Amino acid sequence: MPETNPQNGAGRPLPKKEADLFKNVIKHYETKQYKKAIKQADTILKKFPNHGETLAMKGLVLNNMAKRDEAHALVKQGLMNDMRSHVCWHVYGLLHRSDRNYNEAIKAYKQALRIEADSLQILRDLSMLQIQMRDLDGFAVTRHNILTMKPNGKINWLAFALAKHLNGDLRGAISVIDIYLGTLTEGAPELSRGFEASELAMYRNQILSEIPDNTKEALEHLETCKPIVVDETSWLISKTRFQLTLGQHAEAKETALRMFKRGMTENSRIHSLYMCAVLGLDKETCDKAYDLPGTRSIASFIPLTSEQKQQLLDAYQNEIFPEYERSAAVKRIPLNLVEGDRFRNSLDVYMRKSLVKGVPSLCLELSSFVLVEKDGKYEIASDPLDIKEHSAFKLIVELADGYISCLEANSKLLADDEFEEPPSTELWAWYLRAGLHELAGEYESGIALLDKCIEHTPTLVDLYELKGRLVRSSGDMKSAVDILDKGRDLDRQDRYINNQTTKYMLEAGMDADALDRISMFTKHEGNPEANLYDMQCSWYELGLAACYARQEKWGKALRKYACVVKHFDDFHEDQFDFHSYCIRKVTLRAYTQVLKFEDNLWSEDYYFSAASGIIKIYLYLYDNPATTQQDAEPDYSKMTAAERKKAKAIARKKKKQAEKKKAEREKKEGANGDKGDQANGGKKTDLDEDPNGEEMMKRDPLEEGKKYSAILSKHCQNKLETWALQYDVSIRRKKWLLALQALFKLQKMDSGSSEFFQRVVDFGSKASDFGEQAPAVKAVLTDGCAELLQKLSVPDFVNQAVEKVQANKIASLPLRVAVAEALMLTNTSAVDAATALIIKGGLDGRDTSVESCRKALAALKGFKSKSVPEWVSAVKQRYPRITDFS
Repeated sequence: MPETNPQNGAGRPLPKKEADLFKNVIKHYETKQYKKAIKQADTILKKFPNHGETLAMKGLVLNNMAKRDEAHALVKQGLMNDMRSHVCWHVYGLLHRSDRNYNEAIKAYKQALRIEADSLQILRDLSMLQIQMRDLDGFAVTRHNILTMKPNGKINWLAFALAKHLNGDLRGAISVIDIYLGTLTEGAPELSRGFEASELAMYRNQILSEIPDNTKEALEHLETCKPIVVDETSWLISKTRFQLTLGQHAEAKETALRMFKRGMTENSRIHSLYMCAVLGLDKETCDKAYDLPGTRSIASFIPLTSEQKQQLLDAYQNEIFPEYERSAAVKRIPLNLVEGDRFRNSLDVYMRKSLVKGVPSLCLELSSFVLVEKDGKYEIASDPLDIKEHSAFKLIVELADGYISCLEANSKLLADDEFEEPPSTELWAWYLRAGLHELAGEYESGIALLDKCIEHTPTLVDLYELKGRLVRSSGDMKSAVDILDKGRDLDRQDRYINNQTTKYMLEAGMDADALDRISMFTKHEGNPEANLYDMQCSWYELGLAACYARQEKWGKALRKYACVVKHFDDFHEDQFDFHSYCIRKVTLRAYTQVLKFEDNLWSEDYYFSAASGIIKIYLYLYDNPATTQQDAEPDYSKMTAAERKKAKAIARKKKKQAEKKKAEREKKEGANGDKGDQANGGKKTDLDEDPNGEEMMKRDPLEEGKKYSAILSKHCQNKLETWALQYDVSIRRKKWLLALQALFKLQKMDSGSSEFFQRVVDFGSKASDFGEQAPAVKAVLTDGCAELLQKLSVPDFVNQAVEKVQANKIASLPLRVAVAEALMLTNTSAVDAATALIIKGGLDGRDTSVESCRKALAALKGFKSKSVPEWVSAVKQRYPRITDFS
């Protein structure tokens, strides 16, 4: 009867028996006993088939059993039957959350709270979504409501303090922590020495330090909380940085020495802090020095005067070296400070000791002495032209050649050495010299030395890796693969050399062999590619995608790039695991770092490679629409009867082959499906859906390019290629202002790059296509174009660039090619002049590599230049091993 039937919209309670069953449904759902939950929900629904909350809970359980469509239908039905139930709205929000539709989930949670404002569980779920979506204002309000309802929970106080901190209310966050600590009784664990008390104290100190001009108070608090802090390393680092900020350099030096006593002598950041204290540098320089990566220190970061270098040397000699003379960093870092004969003698001792020990990374370590100054900062030189002319490199080469001569003559590193060296020392001297040849771009000389090394000790894996790298740089990818694979065969347990072999195979287009090699370190059962996807092996997927792109398998390439993008979506989703855990465990400092990392997640190199790869493929598909129409049905109306018959036969054959491949794939998936489904909880992976990227090929290329270029322009603003791609997408979409903005960004980053020059010429040549624009927009475009072209016409701008390139003997090869192509664009009869730009001095400039030489060859062929054989001959003379170059 309707009066006693709790089925429709009044939220009437179930009878006791069914109410107990409903509680069991929730219990079984929480313990992941889904079959039992479904059984008990069905029992309720037999008697009350329209009970909204039961329908919603059943849908939620089915969703966790990978029955998404059925789950959505049931939850919506339950919600329609009882729209005044907070349970139904809560379940509806959970369903959207599982679909990562967070905005809809937040709306559902808020609707549930309108009905049941005091539900702690809904408030907690809402706060997690708000911090996930960085709705910081909403997060603060929700955490305040939870704290008001349950003020006796430590987590609620800490979460509210965190919300204040993230909102920028730093004093408010400090106040919340202090009020919480004030509620504790004497002797409480939170006031005694321990991990949680220590972390909370250091978190409070971190907030204090973020308040502008508040370093003094932060330092005083640091001293106050010292008795309860267990993380003494962080405490000492914070104290040193505060002292440097306040100009207390003598005290900062003493604190840094305390860190050395704790065994932190190998940490280059601590050495940088110590050097800043000795020199009395300003806060900005100290902060930048502390953030230097790897083994770099202040000595290799900024130019120092002779007096400053001597000051640091005296400090190391008197205060550090006597105590820590066995430390590798203490021996290595001062080498950046000495000059002249002292540098030569110190470097000589350092190199000889490393050669006797047999240190494979010695060449890489020595390359950090080859520093070039740029904008008042040092950078490690990377172009062979800079490296070969550098005085430190010349000295290193001179010393290495001297060691080799002495070792070959009398088995000694120096002629007056008392004892002879073992044969391995000569081997490592050759290995070092081969590495120096690589830095200088002298690949053939390096390969010849490595042949001697392999003849000397054919079982050393490092030799094959370096030789493979040199052969690869020389343009013979297949031989590089063979060399590296031979080295890999010497040690099949070495994951690194196996991965390097896989990378080289992908570059050589040997994707099947690459999968075979990488499979040696995956699970034996099932599909290796699925296992690599589960392990989020992005480097392999990026390499495979690039391999497919070179083979013009655009769909498969898009699919693999999309897999990497999906990994980053998963990384972003993984924040949910930390929102409650970190607050509960009071790891608030680490949690704020995780949030910062997640905010900058899309700026990671792997994501950039995947997104830029997707954009480039979609731009190619847009420029070559016939690529996506190869499988489309031909127009039979324009064919003769014989041609129509033949075309239909070909179409039937293609269709049968496609169906056969699909059936084989499904059969293979069925054979491994049970294990795979169990491993993935019954869900299909992305690899199972559109494995060949056919659906991705059907998408609008410019819309997809726009989506990814927008992400890159927001998160990867410091990369030149970001703005080059933004321009390429915008100009095709006829979004002139966005294209102009991208050009100005490129100009600011590197006005001498080939990427910038090409696009300025392209933009200038399309000025007539601006069409009808608003007067203000037209004025901005006209003025911007004139500024980029330096108020010259496009031909005059190109001619000016030609003169600059001709005057600069070391102009980069890519720039020469870009200018030559622009010259042909503006003056099709200038074939000889364009050819001369590339051929005359093209191999003597910067950025000369096998890849840039191939692009130059393509340009010359595009000009129909008669000098193609001359270029081929010149390149082969420099790179004798180069293949597929004619």
